[in-house]
Amino acid sequence: MSVHLLMSAGRGPRECAWALAHLLRRLEADATRRNLTTRRVESVPGDRPDTYRSVMVRILGAGAEAFAASWTGTLCWRAPSPYRAGHGRRNWYVTARPCQLDTATTTFAEADVDVVACRTGGPGGQHRNKASTAVRATHRPSGIVVVVDTERQFSLNRRIAVQLLRQRIERRDEAARGAAVTARWRVHDELVRGDPTRVERPEPPGPQTAPRLRARRRQRQSTAPR
Repeated sequence: MSVHLLMSAGRGPRECAWALAHLLRRLEADATRRNLTTRRVESVPGDRPDTYRSVMVRILGAGAEAFAASWTGTLCWRAPSPYRAGHGRRNWYVTARPCQLDTATTTFAEADVDVVACRTGGPGGQHRNKASTAVRATHRPSGIVVVVDTERQFSLNRRIAVQLLRQRIERRDEAARGAAVTARWRVHDELVRGDPTRVERPEPPGPQTAPRLRARRRQRQSTAPR
């Protein structure tokens, strides 16, 4: 089983793109712990290195759907801004939604079309009233039905009916692809700040990294203007 999850920073500031990168890595690590595989299918980079405005992630494996559900909704990365020193805001929001990446394309075959002769009303003369030259064609997989009675010959009406079925199926598939793209774009505007379904934070510094962090802090303080 596989699920596509679209993560988006929406129209948020650059910190949201930075938060998305952290949340993406956290999601991938969580998936690995659950024996799931993740693949970055599509991504739109942010204006800073190692940041993303949006990422499409494919999650594969048993339990992928439940895992994606646990990462669906408004996600929050709680940490100070790396770009604006002293900025009071610490909550940066990202939205994540399952979405359909590709839509199935209907394979059209004349063997899947049932054609029967029928009579239709309307003008056409005595011959048309006596002979069943009209055609009713049904595409069994999709259930689409067309009736053609424009010609006096059954064979011509049959040919037209098959062409009409093919065209209608192609238009239906094209409309489905357009709807899937529209739904994906809509996700970028669905980001709701506040009331997150999941809050993640940076890992606390370990015994090896804490001394380095303190040294960097002392260095910044010593070089700061007084």
